[in-house]
Amino acid sequence: MILLLLSSLWNEVRTGNRSDAIIIPSAVIHYARPNLFFSEGRYAGPADIWSPKKGFLVQSTNPESYNLNFPTTGAHNLRFYLIITGIDVRDLKWKPVTHEGITATVTSVATNSASDYWTPTEDRFVTRVELTGPDAINQWDNPHPNPIAKPKLPQTFELVGRDRYGIEVVKYGFVLKQWFVVRDGHLPFRTRTYSDHLAWCNNIGYQMPRVRDLTNATKFGPSIVGANPSSPGNHYTRHIDVGFFSEWGDLYDYDCIDSFSGCSRFFPSFYWTSEVRGRRFSVFSSDGRIFDWTLPPTSREMEGRVTCVSNLKP
Repeated sequence: MILLLLSSLWNEVRTGNRSDAIIIPSAVIHYARPNLFFSEGRYAGPADIWSPKKGFLVQSTNPESYNLNFPTTGAHNLRFYLIITGIDVRDLKWKPVTHEGITATVTSVATNSASDYWTPTEDRFVTRVELTGPDAINQWDNPHPNPIAKPKLPQTFELVGRDRYGIEVVKYGFVLKQWFVVRDGHLPFRTRTYSDHLAWCNNIGYQMPRVRDLTNATKFGPSIVGANPSSPGNHYTRHIDVGFFSEWGDLYDYDCIDSFSGCSRFFPSFYWTSEVRGRRFSVFSSDGRIFDWTLPPTSREMEGRVTCVSNLKP
């Protein structure tokens, strides 16, 4: 506990016989938790970064190195939880933070009313962070869509939790480096070609991602490696800044869960990449597996969907 000596402004709060003292809890954020599906065994990241039961460990509380924290990627209506100890999270007030049309909104949620079936249940109330930003749902069926807003990234988001007096109690920072926009989502499957998806991404002002923008999986025969540090096999390992799917896990589990969160609109499917090495490559959104398809295109080409990205990984 931290004892702050204050003026009689705080005389409504008494400690012993003092009228000029207030006790502020030592609140600590331990984890930033996306969903935990495909989180254990071969999918688990390094123990100093990922806990299969808790999520991503906070890597830095220094604003100069917020880029080490989860998430580095985002999409409309994705959400995660901050695991905070040392305070009743209902006592914290958070202002939304917006950069480049992307907003991070923090709310306190009762675990018995949150319909995310991966909501943390350690406490009765938890802290949820929701990302909202550019989306193109109204243009999914348009083969020649109009450009949408494209954020200039990276951008640093610092979320500050304050008590009822406006005093900063705890904060969490992260750096978004890439923004993804999904197409087709939960619509009935559309028989679209790879070329159609590629043109759609370009028309909205985004790009089709490469393998390393989505996963850190490694595929042998033909050999292709996702983001570094790479997974030892053809599946992702949960890690920060090694691909969109590797960070967030099974994206379908963020879809239309409750009235507070809305829909992420991702579907368990193959998502196309721009990689071509005699074959064309896609990544499965649930577990980060890399698939290859023969060229020229066959009817199997129709099986893919797309999530476009604002900018490619270096």
